[in-house]
Amino acid sequence: MAGFVQALRANAKTIAMPMSMVVGALLYQPVNRADELSGNMLTPTLIFLMLFITFCRVKPKQMRPSMLHLWLLLFQVVVSVGVWLILRPFSEVVAQGAMICILAPVAMAAVVISGMLGAHVPTVATYSLICNMCIAVIAPVIITMTGSDNCTFQEILARMAPLLIAPFAVAQFLRLVVPRAAHWVGNHGQMSFYLWLLSLIVVIGRTTKFIIELRDADYTTELWLAVVALIICLAQFKVGRMLGRKYHDAVAGGQSLGQKNTVLAVWMAQSFLNPISCIAPTAYIVWQNIVNSYQIDRYRQRKA
Repeated sequence: MAGFVQALRANAKTIAMPMSMVVGALLYQPVNRADELSGNMLTPTLIFLMLFITFCRVKPKQMRPSMLHLWLLLFQVVVSVGVWLILRPFSEVVAQGAMICILAPVAMAAVVISGMLGAHVPTVATYSLICNMCIAVIAPVIITMTGSDNCTFQEILARMAPLLIAPFAVAQFLRLVVPRAAHWVGNHGQMSFYLWLLSLIVVIGRTTKFIIELRDADYTTELWLAVVALIICLAQFKVGRMLGRKYHDAVAGGQSLGQKNTVLAVWMAQSFLNPISCIAPTAYIVWQNIVNSYQIDRYRQRKA
């Protein structure tokens, strides 16, 4: 019994991610009621908190941008537009889903997962800051070009920029005014992992409700969105590791490019693109968590 408990604790974080997705799918009705009671503010609030915790761990003077960060960011911007252009003649919805899976910034939990995999955490933390700041400005331009006419550039920027930039400003303000509090938050960066699990429950619950309520859905399109998300997920982890290896940290490169803030990606797809395209980043949640669970398990086996 004691051995079982120890094994369960050792693998808790490995199984936590898929369990969160199962809980969100099964409890989608109460999850959506809670989201409605909050005025649909659960997802933006969780995104803000995850960013805030991460930025409390990073001092501006500690940031050391490198060529790896530049290559990763260029990949996200250039390839997201390139994939959209390639897939658009076949399916506008699939093209939008693929684009948002690449454009989405790195997940806040990537810093935590990278540490669990033995990566150089400051590399991922610095890219997290750079990536989110840049995507806050670049994404509205790309979404205006690739999305519908429902929102203008100014409207998208007004909704995205504060969500991504405000946490950094608040974190730095706290560091100046109450440095002990900022230090405490930074030392408890694991909280972002648990917030991420909670956000997974919310976003899976919302997407499950959306899929169930779809009328006259094209199941072929939905299948292609899931397949394209799988291909993009594996490709981004692979390319990220290849780039990272050139700068002596394959794991940091792989997590920085492969592990996406899918909560934000789903929100962007539902808010600014064809809502059906959100199936791609939702499927990406499943694929990246399978990859992460596999990596964590392999790393622990090697360490053992």
